[in-house]
Amino acid sequence: MSGKITFTMIKPDAVADGHIGAILGKISEAGFKIKALKLTQLTEADAKKFYEVHSERPFYGELVEFMSSGPIVAAVLEKDNAVDDFRTVIGSTNPAEAAEGTIRKLFARSIGENAVHGSDSDENALIEAQFHFSGREIF
Repeated sequence: MSGKITFTMIKPDAVADGHIGAILGKISEAGFKIKALKLTQLTEADAKKFYEVHSERPFYGELVEFMSSGPIVAAVLEKDNAVDDFRTVIGSTNPAEAAEGTIRKLFARSIGENAVHGSDSDENALIEAQFHFSGREIF
């Protein structure tokens, strides 16, 4: 599946703000097929494990706290060139710098509460998808 899938989470800010449907609509409009989808909540331990690559960064504690603060929507998406195309659809991490019409420009509150996560590589897309979904949950 390498190169054809990416992983995303609609983060607690966007879920709390009622943007699940609008964000899923933007994903669908961009030509992505949803291969797995669920509403869930990360425990603090889950968030620490998922973001352990950032454990030495100054924002790690805030990130873990934020990502475990409320429900998220986790999804595996399929499309050719999925990772790069999805990163274009979501826009810059800083919504003030994101291109018009991108998910973060439309729905993010701030650089820290930026509405969605998107995998940064094909390798991480597989790791992140397997973190959230079993093989029988991905169609």
